Amino acid sequence: MAAPTKTVPHPGRALAALGALIVIMLLALVGANLFTPSKWHQDFRVGLGLDLSSGTQLSMQATTLSGGNPPAGEMNEAETIILNRVNATGNSGAQVQTQGSNILNVSVPGKTSQQTEQLVSTTALLMFRQTLLFQPYSATTTPSGSASPGASPSSSASASPSAKASPSPSATKTAKTSAKVVPAASPSASGTSRAPASPSPSPSATAPASSPTVYGSPSMVNSDVLKLFGKLSCKPNENPQTWKAQVGYDTASAYDNPDTQIVSCDSSGGKYALDVAKVQGTQIASATAALSTTSNQWQVNLTFKGAGAAAFAALTSRQASTYLPNASTNQDDYWLDTIAIVLDGNVVSAPETLGAIPGGNAQITGNFTQTQATQLQNELKYGSLPLNFKILSVSSVSPQLGRAQLVAGLIAAAIGLALVVVYSFVYYRGLGVVSVSSLVIAGLLALLSVMLLTKYQDFTLELSGIAGLIVAIGITADSFVVFFERLRDEVREGKQLRPAVEAGWKRARRTI
Repeated sequence: MAAPTKTVPHPGRALAALGALIVIMLLALVGANLFTPSKWHQDFRVGLGLDLSSGTQLSMQATTLSGGNPPAGEMNEAETIILNRVNATGNSGAQVQTQGSNILNVSVPGKTSQQTEQLVSTTALLMFRQTLLFQPYSATTTPSGSASPGASPSSSASASPSAKASPSPSATKTAKTSAKVVPAASPSASGTSRAPASPSPSPSATAPASSPTVYGSPSMVNSDVLKLFGKLSCKPNENPQTWKAQVGYDTASAYDNPDTQIVSCDSSGGKYALDVAKVQGTQIASATAALSTTSNQWQVNLTFKGAGAAAFAALTSRQASTYLPNASTNQDDYWLDTIAIVLDGNVVSAPETLGAIPGGNAQITGNFTQTQATQLQNELKYGSLPLNFKILSVSSVSPQLGRAQLVAGLIAAAIGLALVVVYSFVYYRGLGVVSVSSLVIAGLLALLSVMLLTKYQDFTLELSGIAGLIVAIGITADSFVVFFERLRDEVREGKQLRPAVEAGWKRARRTI
């Protein structure tokens, strides 16, 4: 019978893997600032929660437009909207809680009272606006002082508004993600005067990738909005507050006024000049994501209320009779056929209308996944949320109490760890080096993890989290006490040190 093979431990490999992990975490922290040490302080930081930094707490009362208490479902949607708004500012430490049937309590770290009030007290407004100008995103795009369809931003400002150009396939995809609005009664659009869903690009008129074409009609945009469009620069997945600051949209009234034209960005970095809102989210009766019975693809079914149905029919009829391009009309009119769905000033979708849509029932199609269709459904529902918010109380939170508790806790933790170190060296002598080194490594890994979460997930650390980290590091010390006692037992039984270490660890591991 062959003797069992003995597994030879390789502690050096485990130590090398641990060292590699720490190096990877450090490189992930510094990122693009690897060769600029002067900027490392921006990366090596820990986000602090409301109890450790200044912030604001406020209480709001929600009412329906008639002054009554809102249904529970609408309160839950309002809670989600407000939390998404606050998180969009780059801080994940915010909390929104429902109290009773109509009270929302909001806590926001690091925000002044005025900023917080403005952020959370406005109703989420969704609007349907016709696209007047569109420019797809390009990594080299720079704000231009004028906008001319069919010409690059660097072209002469006097370029004729009727200059013909066809959008490139990438521009088409950026603008509408291939989404289309069709009457609910027909699975496919059947407008009598319309172009194909994706116009064929004209190679001679397509702008270079480094200088994307502006599509649409500047003659339909007022001069002030045209200037803002030239000033605006959009980037993919950009924080909405960034682009709004560029054009001075510092209040909700600046971009939520249905009677004024606005500029906006979408999540892919495309920028828009949009007409006044002909239809508003409060005129939506229902929005549901469902699988098409004919194409087996996800779509969003829309139903408008009476006034909304009439307004939507008028808008799409005007587009169908005026802007839908054919062989004898300007291809730039294609972009005037898109209707931007705007929530809180941001374009969430810009589907193309393929014909007049009377009756108040429509479908938004576009090769959606279930997740995309559900997200669009929820955004449309948010826009139909008819709630007003009245601020009942606002209070600023001082960080002094939390910081005092933090300092006291850290002092206590330092004293405790120091006693553990002394005990380790006095009682276990040379083995104390192992336990102390492990405590240092455990603390370093915990700190780097928190810094990485702060940088990439906007994590904020509160007192409870700090207490948890200290306890977790302390458990490391407890684990070594168990291991060392097992090791002593093995030595007392007459084993040599190396076999005693291996046997002691196997027994101690179950206990730990």
